[in-house]
Amino acid sequence: MDELRAALGGAAPLPPREPLPPIPAPPARVYTPRPEKHAFAAEAARHTTALVGIGHVGTRYATDVVLQFQAELAVAHAAVDTELPPEWAAQNGFVPLVTRVTSHREFLLRPDLGRRLSDESLAVVRAQCTKQVDVQLIVADGLSAVACMQTGKALHDAVAAACTARGLTIGTPVCARFARVWLEDEIGQETRAKVSMILLGERPGLGTGDGLSAYVVYGPKIGNTDGERNMISNIHERGIVPSDAAQRLAALAAAMIAQQTSGVTLDLGKLGEVAGGRGYRAPQVRQRLVNP
Repeated sequence: MDELRAALGGAAPLPPREPLPPIPAPPARVYTPRPEKHAFAAEAARHTTALVGIGHVGTRYATDVVLQFQAELAVAHAAVDTELPPEWAAQNGFVPLVTRVTSHREFLLRPDLGRRLSDESLAVVRAQCTKQVDVQLIVADGLSAVACMQTGKALHDAVAAACTARGLTIGTPVCARFARVWLEDEIGQETRAKVSMILLGERPGLGTGDGLSAYVVYGPKIGNTDGERNMISNIHERGIVPSDAAQRLAALAAAMIAQQTSGVTLDLGKLGEVAGGRGYRAPQVRQRLVNP
């Protein structure tokens, strides 16, 4: 064994040990005594619910900021994890539909299956839905069933009323479970609607697990791309309130029918102030979920 160690160099003497370099003393000040705030950031934060002007302690966020972030992230996770009850549609006056998805897990992993109706629901649309209308409205769960249950009915009714006031005909109220945006193409194609509009729970963000998005397309047909759609997002009481969103969506649908197009080729300049205007957003207060 000794001969083997010698052959491998194990018997060689260790190199001389060099002295370690001196270790510098720590700085006298490594953090600020309180979160640093700036006037511009504080004023900007008044006009958005985004994480703006939160300050910092040294190179890190303050503890209450981190706790708020974690709480809002938990809200987003809970919204995505919530399923729309199968009976909710009928209880709220909608024709219940379901996509080709068979479970919530499959819905999250297979977006393509959420873009097409099941065979049974396709037969329901063909048998029960009014055909050749101006606007086919679709309420759907999307990635936030919480938003669908909280605001879907109210937004649907407000949009229907706003469209009717503009002389547009509205299709049969339908609600789709496990739905993705492009499902509006198949439903609109089957009902031969001029415009198809899906109102569904949007992907939750920090503090907005209850937001709806509305996607609108002219000449709905399977195979449409996102470039052929227009959308309004952030529809909830702390963002675009449903009553305002309804007026904008009705104006959008009317413009599509008048111009016979949608998406990137739609002239949004003809919508006027009802499209949202160019003024500043009113101050908003970020909802606190934890105590500082």
